[in-house]
Amino acid sequence: MSNYFKQELPGKLFTVEGIDGSGKSTQLKLLHQWLQNEGYGVFLSEWNSSPLVKTTTRRGKTKQILTPTTFSLIHTTDFADRIESEIIPPLKAGAIVLADRYIYTAFARDAARGVDPKWVRKLYEFAVKPTITFYFKVPLSVALDRILSSRAQIKYYEAGMDLNLSSDIKESFKIFQEKILNEYEKMIEEFGLTVIDATLPINDQQKKVREIVMKKIKELKKFPKPYSNAPRYFAKK
Repeated sequence: MSNYFKQELPGKLFTVEGIDGSGKSTQLKLLHQWLQNEGYGVFLSEWNSSPLVKTTTRRGKTKQILTPTTFSLIHTTDFADRIESEIIPPLKAGAIVLADRYIYTAFARDAARGVDPKWVRKLYEFAVKPTITFYFKVPLSVALDRILSSRAQIKYYEAGMDLNLSSDIKESFKIFQEKILNEYEKMIEEFGLTVIDATLPINDQQKKVREIVMKKIKELKKFPKPYSNAPRYFAKK
């Protein structure tokens, strides 16, 4: 895929990717808090959060009628709405946008569901090219332990039960996540993903992320802090 959104934008876009249980969302939240504390204008966009398709997605999941292609098109619609309303405007204003999962989530999950990878990449050619995409790499066994120990139940589609991989939902989840992991591994070189060892302590990962981000935002404008005694709810440097 080489045809990203063509216009050069003054802001910076940082995205996080990884299989379930990789810790990517935790790292993004820490980065978000830190950048805000440093005085930068920061905006957050989350995967599959557009109100435009929420009702449709919920209904499809509840009735278990979503096909792999339908799933792909719904997520593309969600992304198109967010790119227009949540991502491009702040970037045009010279702000920082943090995306909790980006187009590579679609590339990995849709391909794992058997959708043609070339077709999916074509769907997202309107996407803005990220400044940096962090891929939190973690062994499947570690990710599975984190997920299975922290959730009361696994949802039908996140386990890939629609693919008939196994009648056991935990086994299906394991097989599906392995497929997704394999797709991510293929994309490291294809898209130049920045790999972070997600087995390291949380603060060590965050330190590496901040070091990389700081090199890319030196020229961005900071904004005055509303007050200097704000509580510091973030990981230590």
